[in-house]
Amino acid sequence: MTKAPSRTHPDLPSTDRPVHGTHEYRPAARWEDAFLSGNGRHGTLTFGDPYDDRVIVTHHTLVRPNGAEHARPPELAAELPALQDKLLAGEWEAAESFTDHRPLQWVQPFHPAFQIRLRAPSGEPRRHRLRAVDFTTGEATASCAGGTSRVFVSRADDVIVQQVTGLDLDISLDHRLPGAPAGLAVGQGSVLTPDGALLTLRARYPDSDRAYTGVTLVVVTGGRTELTHPGVRVTGAECVLLLTRVRRHTGELDVTGEQRALSELPHLYDELFGRHLPFHRTAYERVTLDLHAEPDERGLPGSELLERPRSPALLERLFAAGRYHLLSSSGLNPPRLPGLWTGDWDTAWAGAFTNDANLNLQTASAAAAALPEVTEALASLIHRQLDDWRENARAVFGARGAVAPAHTDGESGLTYHFSREYPLHLWTAGADWLLKPLVDHDETRGERDPRTAAALAEVARFYEDFLTRTDPDDPEGPLVVVPSYSPENRPTGGSWGAVNAAMDLSAARHALLTAADHHPGSAEAERWRALADRLPPHRINSDGALAEWARTGLDDTYDHRHLSHLYGVWPLDEINPYDTPGQAAAARRALELRGAENDSAHGHLHHALIAARLRDGHRVAHALGEVLDGDFFHTSLMSAHYPGRDVYNADAAHALPAVLIEMLVQSTPDRLVLLPALPPALPSGELRGVRTRFGAELDLSWGPDGTRAVLRPRRGHRIEVRTSSGGASPLDLVAGEDHVLTSGTW
Repeated sequence: MTKAPSRTHPDLPSTDRPVHGTHEYRPAARWEDAFLSGNGRHGTLTFGDPYDDRVIVTHHTLVRPNGAEHARPPELAAELPALQDKLLAGEWEAAESFTDHRPLQWVQPFHPAFQIRLRAPSGEPRRHRLRAVDFTTGEATASCAGGTSRVFVSRADDVIVQQVTGLDLDISLDHRLPGAPAGLAVGQGSVLTPDGALLTLRARYPDSDRAYTGVTLVVVTGGRTELTHPGVRVTGAECVLLLTRVRRHTGELDVTGEQRALSELPHLYDELFGRHLPFHRTAYERVTLDLHAEPDERGLPGSELLERPRSPALLERLFAAGRYHLLSSSGLNPPRLPGLWTGDWDTAWAGAFTNDANLNLQTASAAAAALPEVTEALASLIHRQLDDWRENARAVFGARGAVAPAHTDGESGLTYHFSREYPLHLWTAGADWLLKPLVDHDETRGERDPRTAAALAEVARFYEDFLTRTDPDDPEGPLVVVPSYSPENRPTGGSWGAVNAAMDLSAARHALLTAADHHPGSAEAERWRALADRLPPHRINSDGALAEWARTGLDDTYDHRHLSHLYGVWPLDEINPYDTPGQAAAARRALELRGAENDSAHGHLHHALIAARLRDGHRVAHALGEVLDGDFFHTSLMSAHYPGRDVYNADAAHALPAVLIEMLVQSTPDRLVLLPALPPALPSGELRGVRTRFGAELDLSWGPDGTRAVLRPRRGHRIEVRTSSGGASPLDLVAGEDHVLTSGTW
């Protein structure tokens, strides 16, 4: 293919190194293509037209009441023994009646707040130059003949900051976004202030006492400001600074207090930017990926680069964008299905946190890619909801401890979203699955968070109460997980609720052993280890594959997007090519047989993560190719759920960095694996700053001249080093002493 020459522009960065941003020469025509900024609380989608700009404002707390705010988990504990008896007797349809017969209740859907409209009433021809977003700073910029616009969301001050220079402006807050409910009660206000103006927009949800209010302080330097209700007109100004916050509330918001808080902030863009920058830049720059891409491709706009799906420059930019978007959407909460962004009130799947696959896939790179901010956001969500998890365990299973829901809106952690075809209230593996990233994080830093240890104990206590049944034909045999559910699949010829799903077995074993490890010497720890020893092994089916259900008679349904049964491979270390080669071979066979079902992005990248753990570089490359060739990315470099940019969704954008790291570097507390699944299409490169679970920072470079790894350990430890050739060598690490490994030293 003939390569197009790169466009040059004085505002663009040098392309002799990977480009940490993206740009376009036209404003976004769709909100999906708007450039993104965020601080883990507030988010913005910036269209980038200084003459007629739109900045859509979002906030993690904005969920629309729909009745779910009052929903409770089903009271089913008294019926559990009868269900267990039926399932153990082979009555595979029995779980379909294990319900209180409520209709499916979705969680409260995530929605945008409003858009800030800035119109330049100029009759001159519009000459756009460039819109861009800088991943290093979190700033979205746009320029035109005579004017510029700059936007960022401050991590220091939790405020949206926008500055426009060189243009006269009509400024207003506009709630009219696609899907906004007709019954939304909206009130707007605008008043002049000594420095400019104050704009407010309050929206009360239909049939609810809940509302949200946006407050924008307009600070004008020079020129004239006049009211044009519901907004203001600014003419002849040197620059206009806008400071915006959103609050969700009941009753009335103290707008005067919000105005006072905004007025107390610095009124200089550069000063606010300088306060924000250390928080964002420090986090973003910890890890970089350089695939030695061609400079001319690095200089292309994102839209043109996406047309070259096999370009290393595209992978570089998607890696950078993925880390940027993941960081920007993590703070109060981890990322939702659409991250922190939407321009439409009708968000797919309610814009929820989907716990049974998507949330962990999106945050999969957090530990290795040195983003503790993301892990802390996940921990914040979990610990806020732990009381609700306890209520789920009590109501559904009559047990102590904690059971996580499969879906949450960020407010409630109660299990109420389930139906016959999606009996998500039967899923018991969720708490271990969600806590696993927190355990990985503690391993990388070498210090255990007591909150994580306490939560693990809650999960282990649930299993103590829940794992009481054995097979009636073998009462002295292994324990049975019953009921058991493999999201969101069912066995061939069976029903949704089953027995001994592979994910449930792996989760129960891991939760019990990990909780015991976090509570050494306790009587509980001894009981938990003994309970884990009584769980059955995984089953290998007649196809030679690790079975999704260990119970004989429950046959696999291969064409499915979820790969929950391979939880033991990724993210757990239960099954791997080094310690359990037989099970690893069966897992690889299961991966070979797995279909893509509806071509969802999370299915392809989950497949890639598991393939990387199994050292299958060709399968990793194929799964990546399905996403890169499938037109999954908008020009914002945020992704879609389906091919053809169908359904705005952050799974691919956020999970892709994890795939690229896993194919280059893997670690456990005692092992380092270098280049386990390197695709042939990436013959050279550098990955710098990754964290390992044995407490060392790692820089890796590879190419025709060999491979070089530099380890910077923070604690002493003996590890095993494994390489792409399959060899293994011990290595003694000493805290504070760098270790340089080259192709000839292992």
